Amino acid sequence: MSDYILSSSSTADITQAEFDARDIRYICYHYIIDGVHMIDDLGKSMPISTFYERMQGGAETSTSQVNADEYEKYFEQFLKEGKDVLHLTLSSGISGSYNSALIAKDMLKEKYPDRKLYIVDSLAASSGGGLLVDKLADLRDEGMTIDELRAWAEENKLRLQHWFFSTDLTFYIKGGRVSKTAGFVGTLMKICPLLNVNRSGKLIPRTKVRSKHKVIKEIVNRMVDNATDGLNYSGKCFLSNAYCLEDAKAVAELIKATFPKLNGEPVIHDIGTTIGSHTGPGTVALFFWGKERGE
Repeated sequence: MSDYILSSSSTADITQAEFDARDIRYICYHYIIDGVHMIDDLGKSMPISTFYERMQGGAETSTSQVNADEYEKYFEQFLKEGKDVLHLTLSSGISGSYNSALIAKDMLKEKYPDRKLYIVDSLAASSGGGLLVDKLADLRDEGMTIDELRAWAEENKLRLQHWFFSTDLTFYIKGGRVSKTAGFVGTLMKICPLLNVNRSGKLIPRTKVRSKHKVIKEIVNRMVDNATDGLNYSGKCFLSNAYCLEDAKAVAELIKATFPKLNGEPVIHDIGTTIGSHTGPGTVALFFWGKERGE
């Protein structure tokens, strides 16, 4: 085992079993549903299916990032044990958590001058963060030092491709990301927006596709265009879904048919309560290694 801690957050949208199996620690975000403050604890306190069912029933949701005090307590438990820490935050393009982690690092610097505490802005979200930390766990297990691992993460994180589509615009309208008029027309015409995460870690709309069937083909086409080695892509592929497992399975099946050299089958996760509070049900996300992201 390594002599340092590899750390992420609940927003990496991988399972507790995966966190445990890969020896990855994580800190939990928070969300509020109908005025009740909850911990995004991978569905332990509220099953993720229940969360989405309540959203469909009209529940109001919001989120709060991990603050500096929480980060300080979280990091200190490892530093006290004499461990160095490499932590990946949720993308700074969609959360202020990266800055909170940096504040905590500064607060701990004088108390633990001999320890290394590296904060990496993942510029990733959902299981994109999961795929990144999974790769870092591989490299750690192959013997990389914490400094080598930090350098690799910084040099390669923009090669992690993120593509999303949604078949339900309800919560994009509710959150103000789509106007009511555009949302009404889009719903009427069965428009499914296709988005990706750019090099600044922000979610950017790329095109509008009419019908679920076509957008499933289009998201896989984006993988063909952007994956390392194209159709010969031999890396891992993660998917996440917001209460639309059958749609994610349809994408996974098409990926398996398109990429014969894939490293294992596409792994499907749930979009957790933090990211899901903003997307609502009906979102499918695809993550793979490929070309460096642009704006």
